[in-house]
Amino acid sequence: MHTAYITHPACLKHDMGEDHPECPARIHSIEDQLITSGLLQFLDRHEAPRATREELARVHGRDYIETIFSQAPSSGLVYLDADTAMNPHSLEAALRAAGAAVMAVDMVMSGKVENAFCNIRPPGHHAGRNSAAGFCIFNNVAVAVAHALEQHGLQRVAIADFDVHHGNGTENIFHDDARVMLCSTFRHPYYPYCGANSGNDHIINVPLPAGTSGAEFRAVVTDYWLPALERFQPQMLFFSAGFDAHREDDMGGFGLREADYVWVTEQIKEIAARHASRRIVSVLEGGYALHALGRSATAHIKVLSGL
Repeated sequence: MHTAYITHPACLKHDMGEDHPECPARIHSIEDQLITSGLLQFLDRHEAPRATREELARVHGRDYIETIFSQAPSSGLVYLDADTAMNPHSLEAALRAAGAAVMAVDMVMSGKVENAFCNIRPPGHHAGRNSAAGFCIFNNVAVAVAHALEQHGLQRVAIADFDVHHGNGTENIFHDDARVMLCSTFRHPYYPYCGANSGNDHIINVPLPAGTSGAEFRAVVTDYWLPALERFQPQMLFFSAGFDAHREDDMGGFGLREADYVWVTEQIKEIAARHASRRIVSVLEGGYALHALGRSATAHIKVLSGL
């Protein structure tokens, strides 16, 4: 088995309302397409554990963590910001989402699998050290990265974030940590209305205009991400895998197709082969056009698996 597939039923119970785009059907859309493609049977499937408070506290303030625990409702919805709410099952889902990413790191670092995909929600890359935002409660990929650094002793890890929205929470957490390279393409100006001027030697932000095509996306990854990653020589790579830059996703306003996600996955996989002993963990972020999400995530996972 070369690719782990990590999820949990609790991720289906987090529900922010009937019309909210970050909905439980996102999990099903990916899994259904994996079944239809015949790919799911070849993945090493696991249920996610809960992330511990200590694992969360590597990237989030302890007061923030306790606030999330204390605000978890017994009924109804509690809003953390205008777009991000918790129902009675949301805390469990958020703990399982972050726990999936931690499990993925442990499985990849142990050599049990070559890489892993976490089909989880809520997503994470807008959650900062002390804030929920943009549908995100805990920053799943950041929790995983910090676990790789602190528990497994890595010195250089990199995140490739191709979500149409800037991963401002991930940047907030790692902006001053030179052990972590964040390579991010995103629409700008657009939510969360930042990132265009906040990069540094290890934060490679590439803001792009509305309507960006797959060819334009590939060009900037080639020009900006790949040279930076080659210089950095990461020992492990992570995807913040948001698929809302797909041309069918009305929330994104970009023009990517499945082939573009295949291409960028191949590029990062080649970097991992050269520098990181093939170690990759991919964590689901955005993607709200359900059919496009299922097809795109399956194309991404197919490249990871090598099948």
